[in-house]
Amino acid sequence: MAIHRLENIFNPQRIALIGVTANPRSVGGKVLGNLVGSGYRGVVYPVNPDFEAVMGISCYASLGQLPRPVDVGVICAPAPKVPALVRECGEAGIPGVVIVSAGFRETGAEGRALEEQVLAEARRFGSLRILGPNCLGVIVPGRPLNMSFAGAMPKSGHVAFLSQSGALCAAVLDWARAENIGFSLVASIGNALDIGFGDLIDYLGEDEKTRSIILYVESIGQARKFMTAARAFARGKPIVAYKAGRFPESAQVAASHTGALAAEDAVYDAAFQRAGLARVLDIGEIFDCAELVGRQRVPLGPRLAVVTNAGGPGVMAADALIASGGQLAALGAETLSRLDEVLPPSWSHGNPVDVLGDARSKRLAKAVEIVLQDPGADAVLVIVTPQAMTNPTAMAQALAQLVDASAKPVLAAWLGGESMVEGRRLLAEAGVAGYRTPEQAVRAFMTLVAYARNLESLYETPRDIPVAFTPDRRRLHAEFRRLAGPERRTLSERDSKAMLEAYGIPTALPQAAATADEAARLATQAGFPVVLKVLSPDITHKSDVGGVVLDLKDADAVRRAFAEIGERARRLAPGARLEGVTVQPMVAREGGVEMILGIKKDPVFGTVVMAGRGGTEAELFADRSLGLPPLNEPLARRMLESLRVWPLLDGYRGRRPAAKDALLETLIRLSYFAADYPEVAELDINPLLVTPERVIALDARLVVEPAAAEAPAPFAHLALRPYPEELVRMARLPDGTAVRLRPIRPEDEPLWMELLAGCSRESIYARFRHFFQWQSHQAAVRYCFIDYDREIAMVAELEREGRRELLGVGRLIADPDHESVEYAVLVTDRWQNRGLGSVLTECCLEIARGWGLKRVVAQTGHDNARMLALFQRLGFATTPSEDGSVIDAVMELGGG
Repeated sequence: MAIHRLENIFNPQRIALIGVTANPRSVGGKVLGNLVGSGYRGVVYPVNPDFEAVMGISCYASLGQLPRPVDVGVICAPAPKVPALVRECGEAGIPGVVIVSAGFRETGAEGRALEEQVLAEARRFGSLRILGPNCLGVIVPGRPLNMSFAGAMPKSGHVAFLSQSGALCAAVLDWARAENIGFSLVASIGNALDIGFGDLIDYLGEDEKTRSIILYVESIGQARKFMTAARAFARGKPIVAYKAGRFPESAQVAASHTGALAAEDAVYDAAFQRAGLARVLDIGEIFDCAELVGRQRVPLGPRLAVVTNAGGPGVMAADALIASGGQLAALGAETLSRLDEVLPPSWSHGNPVDVLGDARSKRLAKAVEIVLQDPGADAVLVIVTPQAMTNPTAMAQALAQLVDASAKPVLAAWLGGESMVEGRRLLAEAGVAGYRTPEQAVRAFMTLVAYARNLESLYETPRDIPVAFTPDRRRLHAEFRRLAGPERRTLSERDSKAMLEAYGIPTALPQAAATADEAARLATQAGFPVVLKVLSPDITHKSDVGGVVLDLKDADAVRRAFAEIGERARRLAPGARLEGVTVQPMVAREGGVEMILGIKKDPVFGTVVMAGRGGTEAELFADRSLGLPPLNEPLARRMLESLRVWPLLDGYRGRRPAAKDALLETLIRLSYFAADYPEVAELDINPLLVTPERVIALDARLVVEPAAAEAPAPFAHLALRPYPEELVRMARLPDGTAVRLRPIRPEDEPLWMELLAGCSRESIYARFRHFFQWQSHQAAVRYCFIDYDREIAMVAELEREGRRELLGVGRLIADPDHESVEYAVLVTDRWQNRGLGSVLTECCLEIARGWGLKRVVAQTGHDNARMLALFQRLGFATTPSEDGSVIDAVMELGGG
């Protein structure tokens, strides 16, 4: 499989170094020197027809002359020669190629064409994987393997570093040596022609030596592969990412508020949040953050307690914390009382806890110990300054002894120079992240807080809120195609709102009027007061040309407004086509909050949805949050709660709370709409009025790109696969019982718990081959919150008298390359021996065939006669496992 073939690159037994020269200072010479000097235990074959030997090692004229097959070819030749060399590698049966040569798309059009030639040659050999081009190479200290042109070999460790920039990679390695940081693997992906971040994260997910991953990202290709791999890895081990290029000098002019607000970096931020990654904004903090999250010391909230031997730095920390959106922990009465017992009377009596300048290590450690036990503190920052009676080394030793006993993060800022060096070293050895300033420590803490929130989204069970609706998708798609036409265009406000109404989003539907008299007649029919808006396919923001007039109370006012709107539009937008106005009832806005909801097509992550503060000042305030569809209840709620406008919705200073659940439901419905229509290029609902009673879209504008509907695969416009409703079906058991078969949902956690409660220990052991704490939320989330791109769990559901029950589940888990899939089935004890296992198995086999998989593999016990009989009936080949403990069952599907 493609992911498993990466083992040839990262654990090669024989390496062909292609294009190496006799110059030890050349790129190839440096790679050869690193391989030999690192103690690599395999064989290196230099390949270059111009040399008999390189650095004393026999050189071969071509790959065809090599005495043994090789695992990886490292190409160091000039860029124009690379396509032919890749072809030679493929013909020689080499499974992996690392191209360190530069001169490809990073140089312009000519280099891009050369890169396309390389890809075309590689595709001739389906099993060939390429790292690069324009990359630094690969380092695996534990092998030891330094197959790069970087400097000296770093020490072995448990952090994997994946970088898009070779130069930065080399700098970070040099920095890490000085900081005594070790790596399990270092890889520079360069232009990522073939192997990208997603492939490497999948590979490292199976590497026991890797406990965390650090990413240096400039851009991401194959967004869905990245998201799927990152989410799977982040459930068990942390990923810390640094994204370069946050503020591009120029951006494509967008046709809507949403396009302007949903900038590239904000989309990356939304993707990292959805994948459960920690993001740092300072490359200098990336290793400290990796160390913190790697120890699984993640704060439960943003409440920080500060313990210091100097008041000034404590205030600095508090300022930085509040400015960053954190909170000073409010210490409880018991904590304050205990601190009174161990601190001098003149201590600060609050947070920050100033233990005073004459504090010895014992006093500091006791204060930290007490504060760590306060339930109102999520983490503790310890700040030490070099005062006359301070022994920073002894303080570091005392603090190091406290760290392992606490599940809360402990951060340290040892301020000063030479006198603090030994203390910082002791803290680093104890796993306490140390910083030179309070502000740096606070930034690291807030990164941890953001990471904790992101990680929580992977484990939070959604409320089953009532957004169920069954639109006639076939009819709506036909109507949408009729409205969209053959070319990119902007739909009218009425057509835009009609599509939203079909998805259950309430709107104020307008009526078009070409003349003043027609506008007056429609206004009379609708009932006064009314709103008039300019009607033009060329005017995006109606308010910018004075094209909106509110609160018109009679027909004469409507006629005057019609004339005024036309006059202003002709003056301020002279080239626009004017088709008249639209008329709609005036919606009372008292006590309401104007919001904006929108959709945008991002070139990397596909369709994204946005929520924010709306109205004409939407771009001015830039209060917005982005998310990747589809959204569920927790994801939509987090988007809304992150907004600065949220307190107004929640009821601020006596205001009545807005209809938050209705807003939540509207955002979820919008994400369904975004998932269903790849043709949607941009959508603005602005303003969306949220009152205490309801939500209503007062204006909407939809930009469509019909060509996007011709995608090669369903939902190709999304970075995440939505719930596969097409797999829902009814089935009938042999006794006539009708059950619904459907994919499991995150909301099913309570039903999943009930299903397991209905299974005996024997049934659970037969399915899982071990006993586990199935009652835990973490375990349940693993089985209910799945990535539908790689995994399907089909549940059999029975509904009686309004109560739903899960009777059994069949699960398919595909490998990252979608070549083979593991299958397992579990049926509750009451429903065994009734044919349900057969129904679930046959359903899952049908899905596996639809995925185009090559084989299905399963295991069962020797004593599970029913399952063995089922496997044999369906055509599985069954054999004892290597150790004889279970029966392996394999069915070849012939897909792929």
